[in-house]
Amino acid sequence: MSLPVKVMRDGRLEKRSSGLLQLWKKKRCVLTEEGLRLHNCKGGGGGDGDAPGLAWNSKAKELRFERMVTVDCVEYKRGLVYFTVVMATGKEIDFRCPQEGTAWNAEIALALVRYKNLQAIQTGRNRHLSTAHLGSTGEDVEL
Repeated sequence: MSLPVKVMRDGRLEKRSSGLLQLWKKKRCVLTEEGLRLHNCKGGGGGDGDAPGLAWNSKAKELRFERMVTVDCVEYKRGLVYFTVVMATGKEIDFRCPQEGTAWNAEIALALVRYKNLQAIQTGRNRHLSTAHLGSTGEDVEL
């Protein structure tokens, strides 16, 4: 049984396809504490794309923070923000969104940093607990 994840933002982004023509495709994006979920748009519907509706496909592709390295290559052109999500495999995924309000790239980057920080804290706690469990004070360890 999985616990429900906190939704940090829900709205529309455009993702560049990896095909030969590299077309921009509208996606409903849901930013959570664990990553970014991308839902396909059925037909041409979806209205302005800022609210979930019947025109959005329920099947989602998930870009998890544990496999994400960074968000970079930010560029501003004609009222749009262009940015790239870099995955641990080296794959680069291009996105664009309207420039108004808080940009998606900033929110994704902050959520990624928050996730990585929580992972580092958990790793530190686990190390501390394992050394305490073994009876080591850490004073005998040379650096």
